[in-house]
Amino acid sequence: MSSASPINALSFDIEDWFHMVDIESLDDPSKWADFPSIVERETEWILETLAERDITATFFVLGWIAERYPDLVRAIHDAGHEIGSHSFWHRRVDTLSPEEFRKDVQDSLDAIRAAGVEHCPGFRAPTFSIVPGTEWAIDTLLDLGFEYDASLFPTPREHGGYPCSRDPHLSRIAPSGRTMPELPMSIMDIGPKSTAFSGGGFFRPFPRSIIRRGFDQCAAAGRPVVVYMHPRDFALGTPHVKMNPVRRFKCYFGIKGARKKFLWMLDNWDFTSCSEVLASIRR
Repeated sequence: MSSASPINALSFDIEDWFHMVDIESLDDPSKWADFPSIVERETEWILETLAERDITATFFVLGWIAERYPDLVRAIHDAGHEIGSHSFWHRRVDTLSPEEFRKDVQDSLDAIRAAGVEHCPGFRAPTFSIVPGTEWAIDTLLDLGFEYDASLFPTPREHGGYPCSRDPHLSRIAPSGRTMPELPMSIMDIGPKSTAFSGGGFFRPFPRSIIRRGFDQCAAAGRPVVVYMHPRDFALGTPHVKMNPVRRFKCYFGIKGARKKFLWMLDNWDFTSCSEVLASIRR
């Protein structure tokens, strides 16, 4: 890859605060409509912020959100942003059978199209849960017409991780032998350890110096940074539910300063959509 600093991929997983996985009190979808929602107001702030800076991004939308808030999906699309799928029910891929996964993703596409968006080129699995043993999911995505995947997390993490190149690459893991353009999550090295730095529960608690170091490492390798944020990352007053201390820290720490840190990031690096980043690499 070129040694010049590449443009980076800005993405958002559009889900509500109660779509966190593996939290017992939030696991029942029949209760979701009864919880207070933050997704509309926080996504509207994101859209306003990007419009002020003329930045285009990718929004991986949960099918449940698209079905419940079709006007929000249209607002994202009408603002010129790319719409991708984040599944329908926000279930980990490694907990589903191939048949369940296919239905879930097809339902998400149906909901996005019902909201008025026909082109949905990319997919991101909930919690980056395409892990060893679930490579069949790539074949399903190809069957359903997706043009790229952004689900691989190239270092061990709470919900797995997948050993793959850190660079955007043509994935060859599908059992059928077909290939899929892959935009993996960005990783940085801190001593002998590797960690994400540019999204959600990593971006909020890390100081700016660490985030800058991650951007610098990726730029030195000629590798774009993939940023992923959620509406709840910016939502002060998000309800708290019972979870272990480590998970609580990752879910809630740093929300107070997240907006200012996010604006700092937008003002210091260049960003565009996931598709545009992949296209620029192929040119």
